Amino acid sequence: MATDQNKFQAIISHCKEYGFIFPSSEIYDGLSAVYDYGQYGAELKKNVRDYWWRSMTQMHDNIVGIDAAIFMHPTVWKASGHVDNFSDPMIDNKDSKKRYRVDHLIEGYADTLPEAEKDAVIAAMENYLKENDYAGLKAFIEEKKIACAVSGTVNWTDIRQFNLMFSTEFGAVAAENEGDNKVYLRPETAQGIFVNFLNVQKTGRMKIPFGIAQVGKAFRNEIVARQFVFRMREFEQMEMQFFIRPGTQQEWYAYWKEERMKWHKSLGLKPEHLQFHDHAKLAHYADAAVDIEYNFPIGFKEVEGIHSRTDFDLSQHQKFSGKKLQYFDPEINQNYVPYVIETSIGLDRCCFMVLSEAYEEQEVGTAEKPDTRVVLKFPPKLAPIKLAVFPLTKKDGLPEIAKHLIAECKKNFYCYYEEKDSIGKRYRRQDAIGTPFCVTVDHQTIEDGTVTVRHRDSMEQERIPLTAVKEMVMKAMMD
Repeated sequence: MATDQNKFQAIISHCKEYGFIFPSSEIYDGLSAVYDYGQYGAELKKNVRDYWWRSMTQMHDNIVGIDAAIFMHPTVWKASGHVDNFSDPMIDNKDSKKRYRVDHLIEGYADTLPEAEKDAVIAAMENYLKENDYAGLKAFIEEKKIACAVSGTVNWTDIRQFNLMFSTEFGAVAAENEGDNKVYLRPETAQGIFVNFLNVQKTGRMKIPFGIAQVGKAFRNEIVARQFVFRMREFEQMEMQFFIRPGTQQEWYAYWKEERMKWHKSLGLKPEHLQFHDHAKLAHYADAAVDIEYNFPIGFKEVEGIHSRTDFDLSQHQKFSGKKLQYFDPEINQNYVPYVIETSIGLDRCCFMVLSEAYEEQEVGTAEKPDTRVVLKFPPKLAPIKLAVFPLTKKDGLPEIAKHLIAECKKNFYCYYEEKDSIGKRYRRQDAIGTPFCVTVDHQTIEDGTVTVRHRDSMEQERIPLTAVKEMVMKAMMD
């Protein structure tokens, strides 16, 4: 798993410099593992979110979307298993008092090893975790002399589980009996779908198989949140739960596994940058699980999970609520609790993936006149700004023509107007935020109604009619 820390750091710096992603509360020295999306990052994130939403709901006759509340009845999380099982194995260094997630600690050590040794270490770790052998895992850490990054010692506590849910008080006055009004910030969006299963099925007259999609914030109290927006305490998920007849889960699991890989490739990602990774240890609710991983500058990492969740969720909520969550299937004249295939993708990770794929540093000059540029090669449908329009000068009516073109186009897509600096400098700024097309309005425009279009990726320029600009951009957005 090759990594490129220089590229990783360059992307982080670029995101801050060009208005994509900022450290949250930066004027107060920030808040660990919390980030704000700037003007271009917010637009990129919205474009990715909208593209996913359309592909799930608009392009499928049997998938609908909902927007469930972040706060839910606390028994929801007892029924789902999060209160008892939503935890990660943690270990503390006795000298530095620093706490680590065990898998992160071992993965960090493995990254320093040659490929063959690294694979052996990861395989051993996964086997210990699969067996819940925490004593063996601690002995393994000590045997490999995996040290704390702060103290440099191997003086570790025993491994123990740490629950990742944030809790808070519900209501203005704390209850006398502590815990009576305790609620959680949801650690996933899936449960909002499950508790609304019958509401959606009945009001939408949905027939199995059908899906419910949702995009929303989730919160996890990660002890070691790291690697930019890859692992945060507040993040956004795009999930779809697909309800099916029991016994058909293998067929639908295979279907959604391939469908989701096709979607990732439709983002313009190179096929060799994507791979499947089957889970070594299944979650308590699953009978099959696979991740779609992308080759980030920090190596292959999970972006999306596809899980066959059986009937665990609906059965648990049926048990804890005392309400039947069954479906009558007229084709087989039978009531049953549906099985579920889940697709769950992190929106922030997806944006990071798109940024990683798009980011390039290029030598674009000649031997006599060397030059470089940083360009973000976003697919036009995802680019924050689709079209930049430049008047060659600030006089002779050129700004008026440029602004008229902007007015014509901005109802359909985001545009940017700029008249400061040389055309070359303006091109470079648009390259850096990923704008696919730049149009220059010059004196020839007045004569024959044509403009110069400069294409971001090839840097080639061509003359086209002013009246053809809007159609050109919209066609590119459809690809």
